[in-house]
Amino acid sequence: MILIADSGSTKTDWTLVDASQVEQLKPTQGINPVHQSREQVCGLLRNELLPQLEGKEVSDVYFYGAGCTPAAVPLMKLYLQEVVGCNVSVGSDMLGAARALLGHEPGIACILGTGSNSCYYDGSVIMQNIPPLGYILGDEGSGAYIGKRLIGNVLKHQFSDGLCYKFFKETELDAANIINNVYRQPLPNRFLGQVSQFCHHHRDEEEMHQFLLDCFGEFFNRNIANYSHPELPVSFVGSIAWAYEDELKATASSLGYQIGKIVRSPMQGLIDFHRKM
Repeated sequence: MILIADSGSTKTDWTLVDASQVEQLKPTQGINPVHQSREQVCGLLRNELLPQLEGKEVSDVYFYGAGCTPAAVPLMKLYLQEVVGCNVSVGSDMLGAARALLGHEPGIACILGTGSNSCYYDGSVIMQNIPPLGYILGDEGSGAYIGKRLIGNVLKHQFSDGLCYKFFKETELDAANIINNVYRQPLPNRFLGQVSQFCHHHRDEEEMHQFLLDCFGEFFNRNIANYSHPELPVSFVGSIAWAYEDELKATASSLGYQIGKIVRSPMQGLIDFHRKM
């Protein structure tokens, strides 16, 4: 029996898999070895994961997570071995996305959620990764990026008066609230991602439709174009990719790219990948 984890900063999804069945465990808190200490990670695993594994014989753990950089992988592996006590493999969330989306086939894998990331995957390993740079310097196409550009356009009167009025009425925000949330409160990227939901509610309006195409165009031009593999399919995982499938496909088509898969979560793809190993 193997245990697969897909971990973000907010929550971690865990799934037990053997030859005949799949059991989805209750999610635990998010785990990020860059921002959390050994005591925090091990305590979380003991309190939230171990009780769910009682009576189950786990032979291998495959953990994919945000913050699992090459420097942090040995730490996360050590924490899991200390608590779970079995064979452990740790990879980045980007590797998890690539394996889930592409299996053993080459292609371009992308994450579009609150943040964004992408890579060129040769069917075995990540060969190239354009740095996402976070919501301030990059993260094009992400929820935080869309929210940041949306707010800027509203406050600088780049949208029609009608759309700006709808924004303030529906979000119940004003300029002072926005500045406070972005510059003075923790986790402004999450705030921006939440604000971006306004775009989805108005995606059928022409100026919003064009705005979304511009945002996703930035993602392709500043990230995907750098891989210089226009012949390979571009596949996506994440809530933003799932929500804006039509806009992504329209943008890709206009720029000459072929879309592969678009899925909300990598878990099913990871289950299929590890069952075939």
